This record gives sequence, C-alpha cells and structure tokens, in this order.
Amino acid sequence: MTNFTAVTNDYRRAVDALLASGVNIVALFSPEHGLDGMAQAGHSAGPPVDPRVNLPVYDTYQLPDSQLDGMVTQADLDLLICDLQDVGTRFWTYPATMIACMRAAARAKLPFMVLDRPNPLGTEVAEGPVLDPRFTSFIGALPIPLRHGLTLGQLARLTAAYDRKHGLPTLDPQVITGACDHHGFIGQGSLWLPPSPNMATFATACVYPGTGLLEGTNVSEGRGTTHPFEMFGAPWIDGRLVELLRSMQLPGVFVREVSFIPTFGKYAGEPCRGGYLHVSDPTAFRPVRTGLSVIAALARLYPDDFKVLAPARASAPPALDLLWGSGALRLRLERHENVLALDERTILDPREIYPQVIFEHC
Repeated sequence: MTNFTAVTNDYRRAVDALLASGVNIVALFSPEHGLDGMAQAGHSAGPPVDPRVNLPVYDTYQLPDSQLDGMVTQADLDLLICDLQDVGTRFWTYPATMIACMRAAARAKLPFMVLDRPNPLGTEVAEGPVLDPRFTSFIGALPIPLRHGLTLGQLARLTAAYDRKHGLPTLDPQVITGACDHHGFIGQGSLWLPPSPNMATFATACVYPGTGLLEGTNVSEGRGTTHPFEMFGAPWIDGRLVELLRSMQLPGVFVREVSFIPTFGKYAGEPCRGGYLHVSDPTAFRPVRTGLSVIAALARLYPDDFKVLAPARASAPPALDLLWGSGALRLRLERHENVLALDERTILDPREIYPQVIFEHC
C-alpha cells in the first residue's frame, strides 16, 4: 500500500529498494492521487500495471469493503505493508486508506505492517475537536483531534485498539519506526516531497488543518493557484479581512493581503482578494485557531456573502461538518454565535489523550 511519497533517504522509490533487497512484492495498492501522484484531489486514476517493475496496481481509493476484500484476495498476499506519508491532519485521506487496508487485512487474517514516517507537524501537540463518531467518513475515520499529533504507525495501533473495543476483526500491526522517532517538525532544513498536487510545501502542511476548513464554505481555499491553503479569498472580499485578522494577533503567522485568479476550483477565472498566511514560527503557530479566526472574520465582515456549502446530496452532512468532525461549527455560524469559543482548551498533549500502547517502540 504505497505511492510516490514512499522514498528512501536518497529519494529512491521504496518499492524499488524493497525489491532490490529481496522482498517478493507481488502487487501495489494505491490511494488518492494514484501511485505516481498525477491525479488531482478526489481522483486516483493511473495505469493498472507499474511499467518500472511490472507489478499490478490496485486502486483502493474510497472502495467499499467488499471490493477491497476482493482485491486483497485476488493479490494472494502473505503480508500487507503500508508505506505512505501523512501530513498530520485528520481530513487527509491517506490515513483512511491505511485504515481500510488494515481492516481488510484483519478480515483476511493477513499480517499488516507499517513502514512509519514522521508526522511533519510533529507529535507533541494535538489541536482541534475530536471527531464525533456520528460524523465518521473517509475524511474522518477515527475519533481523533483535527490536528492529531500521531504518525501513521501510531494511528494503526490506535485503529487496532479501537476495533478490538468495538468487536471488529483485529490483528495488531507491526510498526517499523526507523527514522520516525522524530517528534518535532521535519519541514525546516530538509527537502520537502509534496505528498499531493495541492500540498506543495511544508508551509502548506502547517496551515492545512485550519484553512482546509474553508473547503466546506464558498471561500476559495486557494486550489487552482500555486499556493493552495496558504492563500484564500473570494471576489467579494476586500482589504478589511486582512486588517481584522492582523488585529487578532494570531501567534506564529503573518497575514498578507493578496489577489489571485484560480485556474480551477471555486471562482475559476475570476479575480479574488483575500489573505496569505506566512508561518513565521511553526512551533507557536496554531492552525486550527487561525482557521477559526478566518471563518469568524468572514462571518463578521461579509454576512450576506459568506456561506457554508450545502451537502452534496440530501442524505449527506455538509462538508464543513465532516471537516470539523461535528455540526458544532456550522451551527454556531447559523446562529451568529462566536465560533472562536470552539477553540478553548483544544491544545492537548497526545500522550494524555491516547492509550499508552500506541506509543510503544517496535
């Protein structure tokens, strides 16, 4: 279970390194964006065979359990390995893909292994609300904070504990930590490998837990620009937004006024004005607080223009509810209540909110 984010320290594909070391890989399973990362958000198209190693590629993105189980059976595996790069935010889809594959392995009674990689946002802080299980989705597979403060290996151990508690088929994952005993930020002073077409820089990963919430609104989160999530805006925004955000004295970030024209996504081809987040101190920066502050400012300044997007279909929750992990943020906006109150006491030590077993070294 891998893609282009899985590389060695000299930037070789981990698949090629494993094959060279004698591991008998028989199939590749790919997540959103495909094996080579060519597909945009919400897509995963790619060739059915990797021509470099002549192995079949199974597209697992958002598959129902029955189809995923069929793929695992068809591949005739002895072991299922996961090697992906997470970004530390609950609504990133790679963790959901790992969890789905881990559960398929458990149903098939296959051993499951995670080749762990560092969380680029570090593992010393968790931030934001814990997912309400009623809002479980592909962008919220476990009841964890929005900025979760875990590695994929730790998320795998948490999944095993959660599934065992709820009576689901469970096998304890083997987690190979390697260089993953790195608790701080990894983006500074190291080369950044973009884990998706819209996660171009370390700064993007820093702001994503906050400005990613704008995907549930009618404000552009910057898709279709060269700096998605770092910049945001709409045709009806003016200079008052950045003035108000600066007056809030948000820690670890400078907000600059910006104009842009998205090439795709919301307001494609239309001039937009808004803000650009320059993270000056990643340790002090609080992305969820910042995202809530942006939403609060938009609601205050543009009550007639700023909207929460309607659900994609009648039976589905609004996208903002799935991103936030409950209906609390949307309801406060609808009632014209202070959304910044949702940020109270949300900075947590991960070791205080998760079972100790997930931090054990393997």
